[in-house]
Amino acid sequence: MRQLYPEIKPNQKYSLEVSHGHKLYVEESGSPDGLPLIYLHGGPGAGCDSIHRRFCDPEKYRIILFDQRGCGRSEPHADIEHNTTQLLIEDLEVIRNHLMIERWVVFGGSWGTTLGLAYAQAHPDRVAGLILRGVFLGRQEDINWLYRDGTRKVFPDYWQDFISVISPEERHQLIPAFYQRLTGQDELARMAAAKAWACWEGRAATLEPNPSVVEQFGAPHVALSMARISAHYFINNCFIEENQLLDNMHLLEGIPGIIVHGRYDMICPVENAWALQSAWRSCELQIIRDAGHSTSEAGIIDALVRATRDMHQEITNDCTDPAGNQR
Repeated sequence: MRQLYPEIKPNQKYSLEVSHGHKLYVEESGSPDGLPLIYLHGGPGAGCDSIHRRFCDPEKYRIILFDQRGCGRSEPHADIEHNTTQLLIEDLEVIRNHLMIERWVVFGGSWGTTLGLAYAQAHPDRVAGLILRGVFLGRQEDINWLYRDGTRKVFPDYWQDFISVISPEERHQLIPAFYQRLTGQDELARMAAAKAWACWEGRAATLEPNPSVVEQFGAPHVALSMARISAHYFINNCFIEENQLLDNMHLLEGIPGIIVHGRYDMICPVENAWALQSAWRSCELQIIRDAGHSTSEAGIIDALVRATRDMHQEITNDCTDPAGNQR
């Protein structure tokens, strides 16, 4: 089973100005002459982590990470003003042009799959390939699964903790109720709602309980941006038309894709990946039998490391493994 590549540090870091006063944290690592790859983190609102550099061979890839608007080290933190899917697509083009990249591999996880597909459909000529993990299609049924009538049936105890910060009379409109608190002036209520939101997702993300994932999601800086920005996107239907991504998959005809999805993903059910693969015949779907949603799970790590290797081989015809041996 493949492991993550060793820890590496960024070669360069940027604070890149985009529209409406937002500044994005952008970093590059790996080989400056390698195959360019942009990593799209989840959430919306979660931000990048050092583990995201480690799915790719740093001798073969030019690895680009960035924190989306309002996330991580981007500024202003947790800001939902001028924060839409369309603007994130524009930001990706700003990054690509700034780095003078013609075409790149787009690698997205969870919400990053939504953004990756939307970007690729807007700019198919700029995408050399797609690697997608834990597919989220941004439909109302996908939002309802996690926040109304799906995941709660598997984790009723976690669900009760999640909704405990919302009064019973408001729970029939759960996302608007959270949004009201997350955008309100009461700091204690805002942080309580943020932590409940983030920990709900963190607890449901793995097949086996993983306190470190919950702790990471529940850290105040991450929880606030993740909860505020997620609620903002979900109350606005992710700023895309219903079923837009599946309806437009013909735009990606001929672009290679690899989908990695945990069989027991309770945040984004595997049916999402199946629907996407059915609409996109040039992609390969790998269902990981002993995994949930998180990139921390061994089967997901193995599949993603193999996916970056296989994608590099398909695009460049390089048939050597990381040790330089012919496969």
